[in-house]
Amino acid sequence: MDASEAAGTTAPGTAAAGLTTGALARRLGVSPTTLRSWDRRYGIGPAVRTGGRHRRWTPEDVTVLETMCRLTASGVPPAEAARAARRKAHPAAARRPADTAPAPAPAPAAQAATGTVPGLGTPEPGAARQDGRGLARAAVRLDAAAVDERLEAAVARYGVVTAWQEVMVPTLHAVGRRWASAGDPYVAVEHLLSWHVSTTLRRHTRPSAAPAEATGPGPVLLACVPGEQHTLPLEALNAALTHLGIPVRMFGGAMPAEALLTAVRRLGPAAVVLWAQARSTASPPLAARVADQEWGVRGARTQTLVMLGGPGWAGRPTRGMLRPTALSDALDTLAARYRTALPGPLSRGSGPA
Repeated sequence: MDASEAAGTTAPGTAAAGLTTGALARRLGVSPTTLRSWDRRYGIGPAVRTGGRHRRWTPEDVTVLETMCRLTASGVPPAEAARAARRKAHPAAARRPADTAPAPAPAPAAQAATGTVPGLGTPEPGAARQDGRGLARAAVRLDAAAVDERLEAAVARYGVVTAWQEVMVPTLHAVGRRWASAGDPYVAVEHLLSWHVSTTLRRHTRPSAAPAEATGPGPVLLACVPGEQHTLPLEALNAALTHLGIPVRMFGGAMPAEALLTAVRRLGPAAVVLWAQARSTASPPLAARVADQEWGVRGARTQTLVMLGGPGWAGRPTRGMLRPTALSDALDTLAARYRTALPGPLSRGSGPA
């Protein structure tokens, strides 16, 4: 990579124009992996590519992506946000087809090596919305059997990741809005639905893998910050990571700060994901302490990647830490992180022989 690309600019006299992927990722506050996955999955790609297929993002492309980031941050499912962003900022892009079906899932070791994520196909327009309405009606009736059946059907149809993003999350948000407006009658509905979502996610969580070699990367550590009990997003990420064969340590809700720091030092994780649903629980000083933890031999000390999940981190200083916009983005970034840390041929993105 030459100096002009490293700086995110174009050298004078070249045909390519616009920002590089790295420069745009820094501008938007997302990872380059997220931008590449949005291009591949939802058809939100750059108008210009160089001869080596390096992406160059024009101002029109940036407008689309800014809208996409704003919508996903407000809770809109990624596929729906992508369609709305293309329609608003670049009508021609709205007609670009997105992938409608996932490729056949490789074995877990190959998935971790290549970053292939199971269950990321985009549902037919309106299909996931209809599934969500049926799930909401079953929850309002307090029909536990029907809720469980509809959740299982969504996972079977779309996979864990898409079922979470396109069916479970919108339904949880809809029930939460009804709770806020109608009060007590919907408390039971929200609790019942949350319980069954959690049960479904755990049912589809595979046993956590162990690192293949002592010299390989440590696990991904998942924890809610102290005082935070909203674990469902981490449960979804936990399930998806286990489908990739990536080792995970799930610590759940309200992890005490000192216990978290001790676990980081003991495990030497490839990454730590900290969830904060509310601004009152998000603690930038704690996140900074986690990022500063070191382990390994003297002269080759290692620090972990820290990823901040949840709306509680919005507007808080994060000192360059990653903030994914959706489960699929977090999964792409963590898979890429784990892949680059693997020893031997897997670190170069090839599957096992």
